Amino acid sequence: VAHVPAALALRQRPGVPGVRSTFGTSTELLNVLRLMFSRLAEHVCPNGHRNPPTLDVAAEIPVECRECGVSFEPPGAEALAFNSGGACPRCEGTGTVREVDDGALIRDGAMSIADGTVIPWQMFGFNVQPQIAAEFGVRIDVPWDELSDWEREIVFNGPEEKKDITVATKNGVHELNFTFRNARLTVTEELARADTERRLSRVRRFLREHTCPDCEGTRLSPAARAPRIGELGLADVTAMALADVNQWAAGVPEKLPQEMRRMAEILVDALTSTARRLLDLGLGYLALDRAGATLSTGERQRVQLARSVRNQTTGVLYVLDEPSIGLHPANIRGLEGVLQDLLADGNSVVMVDHDAQVLRGADHLVEIGPGSGRDGGRVVATGTPAELGGDPNSVIGGFLAGREDVVIRSRVARDEVFAEGTLRLRTRPIHTVDALDVSVPRGRLTAVTGVSGSGKTTMVLESLVPALQADADTPAPGHVAALEPAGIERVNVVDATPIGQNVRSTVATYSGVLDELRREWARLDSAREDGLKAGGFSYNTGSLRCPRCEGTGEISLDAQFLPDIDIACPECEGSRFAPAAEKYVRPSDTGSGPLTLPRVLAMTIAEAIDHIGGVPRVRTKLQGLLDVGLGYLTLGEATPALSGGEAQRLKLVSELRRSQGRTLFVFDEPTVGLHPRDVRVLIGVLQQLLDQGGSVLVIEHDLDLVANADYVIDMGPGGGEDGGKVVCAGTPDEVAAIEASLTGNYLAQHLAHSLG
Repeated sequence: VAHVPAALALRQRPGVPGVRSTFGTSTELLNVLRLMFSRLAEHVCPNGHRNPPTLDVAAEIPVECRECGVSFEPPGAEALAFNSGGACPRCEGTGTVREVDDGALIRDGAMSIADGTVIPWQMFGFNVQPQIAAEFGVRIDVPWDELSDWEREIVFNGPEEKKDITVATKNGVHELNFTFRNARLTVTEELARADTERRLSRVRRFLREHTCPDCEGTRLSPAARAPRIGELGLADVTAMALADVNQWAAGVPEKLPQEMRRMAEILVDALTSTARRLLDLGLGYLALDRAGATLSTGERQRVQLARSVRNQTTGVLYVLDEPSIGLHPANIRGLEGVLQDLLADGNSVVMVDHDAQVLRGADHLVEIGPGSGRDGGRVVATGTPAELGGDPNSVIGGFLAGREDVVIRSRVARDEVFAEGTLRLRTRPIHTVDALDVSVPRGRLTAVTGVSGSGKTTMVLESLVPALQADADTPAPGHVAALEPAGIERVNVVDATPIGQNVRSTVATYSGVLDELRREWARLDSAREDGLKAGGFSYNTGSLRCPRCEGTGEISLDAQFLPDIDIACPECEGSRFAPAAEKYVRPSDTGSGPLTLPRVLAMTIAEAIDHIGGVPRVRTKLQGLLDVGLGYLTLGEATPALSGGEAQRLKLVSELRRSQGRTLFVFDEPTVGLHPRDVRVLIGVLQQLLDQGGSVLVIEHDLDLVANADYVIDMGPGGGEDGGKVVCAGTPDEVAAIEASLTGNYLAQHLAHSLG
């Protein structure tokens, strides 16, 4: 490999930030704002008098209060940081406080303490606490509901006093001296020791989290909230959406004394230049105090991109993994601007992407294929977008050139869209979303569109889905005013989260194919002679699993100060089975020779259905995997390694042969990471759900999928405060004809491009 410069890879799925991260900190906009409020603000003296802005602050000269004459040093930028000196003392800069929920501590009011009604004492191994409570006079043998208030207060909040108790064990009776640990203290001390997500999840059930009452969620101390520029403090500005902050900042210099304006202009320029690309990438609706962990994957990736441009590197190779993920077509132009900035600074950009709009703007394309898995892995075409458009070997070329038809399914006629029924949702205003009155056709494919922050998630995942799932134990959200379900009784939200937590989960185990294969191998004469049952052929627990890797197919090597390195197990070469498994063979259905179970698991689904499809139950499951376009996956492939689109389709396999007349399937951007040809496969899968009587609703940006919908609900017109409305609703052709619809404009161009 020659002429490779320093490289920086921007991952498709940036890590989820911690509790101390916000949109403002992750973009570093908050750094500039803190500097502005330190240098340009009115500051308060120790006696509470507000003083006008002065250059003395930047010159590090103590300020003399005009009211009382006291000299003081205004806070520096670090003293305004909630992760440093400006943190609220009560919540320590997190904006939230956790308190023990007494109601969650008791299992059943009809149970006694002796029977285990105090859950934390049972869960965390403090089984002697009931006896200690009895030493305080608490009746532990009567139902909890019959205890007096003072007895319950002892259980919840009793003192840490030592008591002598008698404890009987298998080794005899012992007189012991124990310290009482009340139920609340049991929870808080366990929380302090919760150093893993698993331990933390056990404690969370006893806690309620709410906004810090001291700082009202701003994370800042009173001193950090005191400086003001005009009428606004730092907390006020960070609560604003980025677009509003940008507009506010532009007017700051003119409000200051003449001698301070040059400094103010420099600081404002630093802020607005950083904000510009974030606005171009469609993130203007996000408030700067928005918790980083609540940002979507696409939003976090766009923050990552904007930071790269701001760094103004030169001579760096940027490798971008599907930067178009989560972008509305309108924001693709912002992405193109980011890429042009990187190139203009003398950098090189290599990106993996499928979006035809993005690919048409590339200087050079390298197409890998022609298929997936074992059917891919080769360079099939290279050249400019125009050259690939005319290359017969190119799979993407037809989509770039507009030769491929966009609409590939039979959409219902306009007057038939609601013929099967109307699911109607009415809501009250919430977040930045107005009151809505939305109709969704039953038995049809409906697409919900709009730019990021327009309200799609709020309408579908925070309103419609929980309203349909509501029952006596879980009521509908308070902002849902009314719901007419049109006979829908079941909601299946199919998301792109990984399947399984580790390599022990494979395509074969998740689909149930391995269960059938193990039964088939257990019927072999050789297995019966050796007393092997189906369980013996499990690579997780069976006697034939590889002893070196214990059935994982890989081992981990300690690289000391570097991350551990996972390699294929040298004993089983990744097959997960011991050599003894090769003894048990079954003839192939194709007559091509004997089969062992490890060999079958190494096959692709398409190969396996030929070799062992003669077993009816195996064939049925394999055919389901083929029907959703996953024939290229090997049966032994670990499910956590699957892409989001593959995971979604795998989750649907069991649904395709069921009657779905009362089911609504909800997909959140199911085309993420999909090639245009794979989008066609997905449309075919959705059609199968419709053929089974189901209703399908997708939140989507991909214009190919939107064009194939029966009905489109477009949210917007913008994001945040500029969105939250239904701009229009209708068939794709109707939406494409509405000038007020941003999605409609791009949909019209897309349909026109595909037609020539």
